[in-house]
Amino acid sequence: MRRGERRGPGAALGKAALEEQPPPQPNGGTNPSDVAGERTPPPGTERDGAGLRRSTESEVYDDGTNTFFWRAHTLTVLFILTCALGYVTLLEETPQDTAYNTKRGIVASILVFLCFGVTQAKDGPFSRPHPAYWRFWLCVSVVYELFLIFILFQTVQDGRQFMKYIDPHLGVPLPERDYGGNCLIYDPGNETDPFHNIWDKLDGFVPAHFFGWYLKTLMIRDWWMCMIISVMFEFLEYSLEHQLPNFSECWWDHWIMDVILCNGLGIYCGMKTLSWLSLKTYKWQGLWNIPTYKGKMKRIVFQFTPYSWVKFEWKPASSLRRWLAVCGIIFVFLLAELNTFYLKFVLWMPPEHYLVLLRLVFFVNVGGVAMREIYDFMDDPKFHKKLGQQAWLVAAITATEFLIVVKYDPYTLTLSLPFYITQCWILGIILVLTWTAWRFFIRDITLRYKEIRRQKQEHKYEKDKCLSNGDGHASILEEQNGNKLRERKL
Repeated sequence: MRRGERRGPGAALGKAALEEQPPPQPNGGTNPSDVAGERTPPPGTERDGAGLRRSTESEVYDDGTNTFFWRAHTLTVLFILTCALGYVTLLEETPQDTAYNTKRGIVASILVFLCFGVTQAKDGPFSRPHPAYWRFWLCVSVVYELFLIFILFQTVQDGRQFMKYIDPHLGVPLPERDYGGNCLIYDPGNETDPFHNIWDKLDGFVPAHFFGWYLKTLMIRDWWMCMIISVMFEFLEYSLEHQLPNFSECWWDHWIMDVILCNGLGIYCGMKTLSWLSLKTYKWQGLWNIPTYKGKMKRIVFQFTPYSWVKFEWKPASSLRRWLAVCGIIFVFLLAELNTFYLKFVLWMPPEHYLVLLRLVFFVNVGGVAMREIYDFMDDPKFHKKLGQQAWLVAAITATEFLIVVKYDPYTLTLSLPFYITQCWILGIILVLTWTAWRFFIRDITLRYKEIRRQKQEHKYEKDKCLSNGDGHASILEEQNGNKLRERKL
């Protein structure tokens, strides 16, 4: 692409594109924007001078500079990997420690697989800061899913003791912390610090809640969906506190500290960031084409921002398919959140353990890609004929984690809900099913009946008008045929 050439960001991928592919393809593939003109534009597209551009997409200006940073390095990686393996084989003496050799062999196998995936796996929808970064997390998803499958096929005792190979301090039952107890905001009995209950609840999970919901908002990009998931999870904590003591919190901890302050503030900051990204100018130049050092530093920082931006429009009430898809997304989100607490409960991992933090970092990196692929699959099924690879893996990981929880502690999961909790959930499910039936079935039938009735009344009026004016029967027959044709279409 010539310097200064303009193109529409919708040319690369579907309507929901978060980012476009950059002009050079690291794997040597064809840039989707090069063949965009051969594709029939789906509904809702607009034509600009350079190609297809959706009404919700930003324009992108790119000079097409192809630097060393964007070129494929498959041979270089293969050479370095071969040299490293040759060094271990020829120059290092193999220790006689079987356990150490087993660990090192497993780690080396994983690293080789990651090297292969980073250089050879299919590119995903994201391209910044580099497509190889997102290919790396795709391969990590495969490794994590295989690890979960291995844990799933072990006995409960063996699976918990296997965690000792990762960290010798694991494999020991740990008590869950109860966040409930004394729920007085102001405790007059404690003269030293009457607000000690509030300070006791302020732990490392408070900033984690804020940053977690800030990032979730960037993934979902819809205020209503974020608030529904936030409130629904608090209801789940109310419902399941008889299974996990960790869910037992004070009322003000649920609704003031979590929903309003931590989650609400994170969602608000996330929406402000989305607004800035939607208004930002996406103009890219090669680093060496920028004359000033300030401009170069700004370009380096912007490398960690999206290549282009598109606002997601979920429209759950527009069709039954989209409504079921949005409900499924909310369900998987809530299940993944619950898995965080239940996994560390059944595998005996303390909340502050680094494995718990690594799992959260993992979902932060793969969640955005999965949401983009799900949205593409929902919004343009003719172009995206199958679910994306990262979305498929995230769904499989969430399901496998839940199956591990079911196998390792079925007793906790089968503890019956309190009667009033059961009544509330049954009432909520009935309301959702009733609204679904009315919105997508009863309402459509009613509107179709009203339209047919209106057409019949118009036909009767036209017929009476023609007879009163003495017109021939030909016009009446034409009107009748036209009305019958419209009724068949309806």
